[in-house]
Amino acid sequence: MCGLGEASARGTSMEGDCLSCIKYLMFVFNFFIFLGGSFLLGVGVWVLVDPTGFREIMAANPLLFTGVYIILAMGSMLFLLGFLGCCGAIKENKCLLLFFFILILIIFLAELAAAILAFIFREHLTKEYFTKELRKHYQGYNASDVFTSTWNAIMNTFDCCGVNSPEDFKESLFSVLNPSEMVPEACCRRNSHLGDVSFSNKEECISGNMLYRNNKGCYSSVVDYFELYIYVAGALAIVVLTIELFAMVFAMCLFRGIQ
Repeated sequence: MCGLGEASARGTSMEGDCLSCIKYLMFVFNFFIFLGGSFLLGVGVWVLVDPTGFREIMAANPLLFTGVYIILAMGSMLFLLGFLGCCGAIKENKCLLLFFFILILIIFLAELAAAILAFIFREHLTKEYFTKELRKHYQGYNASDVFTSTWNAIMNTFDCCGVNSPEDFKESLFSVLNPSEMVPEACCRRNSHLGDVSFSNKEECISGNMLYRNNKGCYSSVVDYFELYIYVAGALAIVVLTIELFAMVFAMCLFRGIQ
């Protein structure tokens, strides 16, 4: 009987140690979720207040502008979930843990669905697609047109012209509306002097002089600028999904282990 009691005590002790380990592991994972939410909040706020032109680009395109607020909402949600997970783990509160598990499962499935949709519709991010849309919809100087305003903001921000090159404006809606111009003024080079944002020679630029216009396509300019950030964002997304998966497992284990 004594031996059975000691064995039972050792089993209880091991179970308690295992539960304690899961509790602190869950705390660590939720702390990383908390940090991930803080990062997304920071990115969203940075895009909204960034002085280099991204705010204008986002404001000109309702879809992109909505995307920024989705990032802010997701960041806030992860921030809150990380906080709830940490509190539920440390306090061993079953209600908080169950609430945390359900919410993070919903977020995990939503992120997975978004990744699958992005992969399915990746063909809409090709040069050919953007070139076709530019030739079909870009007007040049209609500030009330969202598509035109967005492209003007992109070309001014990245010092680029067209999707591939200035040749994209040949046989386009822009050339029909502005038959005397080879490229819009958004393609024209500006003076590089500090504080001087005037055009180097707008007349020569729009008439087709290569010396006074930006000759690099915007697709390459934007990809080059964001290449590092795209890889970082992709790696971060994989890390966040993995952390969320482990956090759900630990939350359920801890939930079932709490008496």
